[in-house]
Amino acid sequence: MSLIERDVVLTTDEAIEYLKISKPTFLKYIRLGRIKAIKAGKGWRILQSELNRFLRGEAN
Repeated sequence: MSLIERDVVLTTDEAIEYLKISKPTFLKYIRLGRIKAIKAGKGWRILQSELNRFLRGEAN
């Protein structure tokens, strides 16, 4: 049994649905550095743990 929990990688659309915010707001948060994401092709990839951190209001 592994002690390391696997993190889920979400697409842009999955992340905005998870956060219940608009795409422009989501992209603004990435640009401002409030959400850490990686550009992949035309979209972004975000770890679910990063979105949970953002929702808790924790700093980067």
